[in-house]
Amino acid sequence: MTVSERAGKPAEPSMLVDVDRLIAAYYDIKPDPNVPAQQVAFGTSGHRGSSLDGSFNEAHILATTEAICRYRRSRGIDGPLFIGRDSHALSEPATRSAIEVLVANGVSVLVDSADGLTPTPSISHAILAHNRDRSTGLADGIVVTPSHNPPEDGGFKYNPPNGGPADTDVTGTIQRDANELLRAGLAGVKRIAYDKAVGQVGRYDFTGVYVADLASVLDMEAIRTSGLKLGVDPLGGASIGYWAAIRDRYRLDLTVTNEVVDPTFRFMTVDWDGRIRMDPSSPYAMARLVALKDRFDVAFANDTDADRHGIVAGAAGLMNPNHFLSAAVAYLYRNRGWRAEVAVGKTLVSTSMIDRVAAELGRKLLEVPVGFKWFVAGLADGSLGFGGEESAGASFLRRDGTVWTTDKDGLIACLLAAELTARSGHNPAVAYDKLTDRFGTPAYRRIDAPATRQQKAILSKLSPSQISASELAGEPIEAILTRAPGNDAPIGGVKVATEHGWFAARPSGTEDVYKIYAESFLGQEHLERIIGEAQVVVADAFGNSDATATS
Repeated sequence: MTVSERAGKPAEPSMLVDVDRLIAAYYDIKPDPNVPAQQVAFGTSGHRGSSLDGSFNEAHILATTEAICRYRRSRGIDGPLFIGRDSHALSEPATRSAIEVLVANGVSVLVDSADGLTPTPSISHAILAHNRDRSTGLADGIVVTPSHNPPEDGGFKYNPPNGGPADTDVTGTIQRDANELLRAGLAGVKRIAYDKAVGQVGRYDFTGVYVADLASVLDMEAIRTSGLKLGVDPLGGASIGYWAAIRDRYRLDLTVTNEVVDPTFRFMTVDWDGRIRMDPSSPYAMARLVALKDRFDVAFANDTDADRHGIVAGAAGLMNPNHFLSAAVAYLYRNRGWRAEVAVGKTLVSTSMIDRVAAELGRKLLEVPVGFKWFVAGLADGSLGFGGEESAGASFLRRDGTVWTTDKDGLIACLLAAELTARSGHNPAVAYDKLTDRFGTPAYRRIDAPATRQQKAILSKLSPSQISASELAGEPIEAILTRAPGNDAPIGGVKVATEHGWFAARPSGTEDVYKIYAESFLGQEHLERIIGEAQVVVADAFGNSDATATS
């Protein structure tokens, strides 16, 4: 990975997005529905793009919202729709556009009672709270956010009544209908003026309801009485008001280190590639909070919609997401008293340390493809205690083993780091070190490489028979997977595993690259051998074209 010389340094004025230009483009640029890059395209987290290049504009949101309304009617979803937004510049105009269409379609819309920002997990929590013990009048939701993406981006995602990210059947239907509406010049889109529509929306205390319920999922009293000094950086996102409310309600010694909300995100240190990106798992984006590590026993951060977490564990600094997920699983399953059959969930590109922890705990492991949607059903029915992704996303059950959220929840992940520290007497980094004492220390890396659309299609459809190698980095291959072992769903790529290492290769859903994830329990040199041989496997699949990683 080529790291920019600007990485970890404050953003310069020349890097800042022109917010007025961005919003003007949202309304002025009309996307061409015949250009693939300007169509509605739902990836793993909804439709994303920028108004500046015609990929996230008013027409996209009007068409997508109308498609959501049609989907609701086709499924008999007639309860309220909770809608929330983050602090990206395009989130507010997109929310306004959505409300115009929702109200025109007769949808009962609920927005934040204080007109504040709303994290993704708070939307999921609200949906589940409304739908509990109901079979009719079910609620669903929309979150207007591009997650941790750069300031010029916008995002729009739909959560059905199960409270989690919509699965591909749902998003496929919405995407298809939205693009048909775009091609028809938005004919058939119902819409009323925002000034009239906003008078018909209802209000919901997202912050108050969510914060008041936290003691059902975490031991907030243990955190309070521990005397821990906690720090949090909301990275200018939707969690900022929540952390103040959590501090005050539970009387925590918690300092919000950055209270600025600015759609240019001028306060950020730039990410590895020199771009502004609110990624709490990046040591470059997190440089300001890491520099304060000696002030706090534990500190943490969230991305702009608070579905991701970053944990700064004292002198150890920023934890690798895989390390924290492993420590979290070990702690939760030893301390929650959940039923013996409650499984551990992980994506197939997350660390195998979780496999080893689950085996020691005697817990079933559910290994699924990339995407949090695969955890929704298990979290909803309580058969899955924890679901985690290597990209710093996770959620888990309430203390009594019932569902909390079915979408990623960066807030409870951060508070879990505080609970673990309060109750065990050591921070999550020390907890992870204790795991490596028992299971070994894995080396893990993810790299990206350029790939054409044709190459991405080839990689997504690989079969095990196309992998001719019998060894990987000197070890016999034990498994060649193109379907996830936890649910037999296609992984959209391949995973090759040996006793002490593995790699997975899959195409990106949003960029013209493919990704290689690799891990070794035999050290860094062995990891490099795995990566090199993984590149050969991919090159062979591409017909010996170049498959060398560049970042």
